[in-house]
Amino acid sequence: MAVYTMEHNPTMAGMLEQKVNIPFACPDGHQLCLQMVKPMWKSGGKGFPMVLFIQGSGWTKPDQFWQLPQMSLLARRGYVIASVTHRSSEEAPGPAFLQDVKTALRFLRAHAEEYDIDKERVCAWGTSSGGNTALLLGMTGDTREFDTEEYGEESSAVQAVVDCFGPTDLGAMYDRIGTGAHGPIIDALVMLVCGQQEGLEERRRKLSPVSYVTAEKKIPPMLMLHGDADQIVWLKDTRAMYDLMVETGHEVDLVEVSNAPHEETFWSLELLEVIFAFIQKHLG
Repeated sequence: MAVYTMEHNPTMAGMLEQKVNIPFACPDGHQLCLQMVKPMWKSGGKGFPMVLFIQGSGWTKPDQFWQLPQMSLLARRGYVIASVTHRSSEEAPGPAFLQDVKTALRFLRAHAEEYDIDKERVCAWGTSSGGNTALLLGMTGDTREFDTEEYGEESSAVQAVVDCFGPTDLGAMYDRIGTGAHGPIIDALVMLVCGQQEGLEERRRKLSPVSYVTAEKKIPPMLMLHGDADQIVWLKDTRAMYDLMVETGHEVDLVEVSNAPHEETFWSLELLEVIFAFIQKHLG
């Protein structure tokens, strides 16, 4: 038996707070909210760097809480984590999902002081369809094409991107439909996200990150990660985009996870540390 004495924690260093269901938009009458985990201590006026996280959902409704326990490991290092949602493509075909996520980003920048965010240090991180969205955020930060009117004074650009097994080429995926290359669910979703037949090829192009890669394009640093046993989104598509990024002189790294499927055992603490190191390198 013993009695110990220790100091209190006046700055709340190392402590986190969670803010749930923060409304950021209501397109077509669909209330959209984001979830946040952030440091309880203060940045001293500098603002904390932010990770905008998009959970994979097959472009339907993301489970915003799925990765928050893992995200909290990074938040404890001094990052604001915002897990965002978007309309389902069953309700509003693409590019609605991209428009919604961009609106969430601009909302957060508009409220940067309230949430102690440095709006000049933002990383988009997504998984599966969320990885596709994160890549599109990185590719389209220099255009307002997918911006809505809300918070129009703020930028939709990001300073870094982490993509985990996200579709890079919807055209290639669409062309494989009916060949047995994907399960019936992902086949249906690839068709669904692009909407009606009219103008389908152009929408597939605009929602395919690989179609934006040119030497002239301004693209933030990217980290791509993919399991070599993924039967839903093909590793070969990620490799093709990585190779094109390298050929055109852009900063990109690719991590291939041995025997990893889509989600599930893809994840490990070792892999999270690789992602965290990339984010810390580029956001500080």
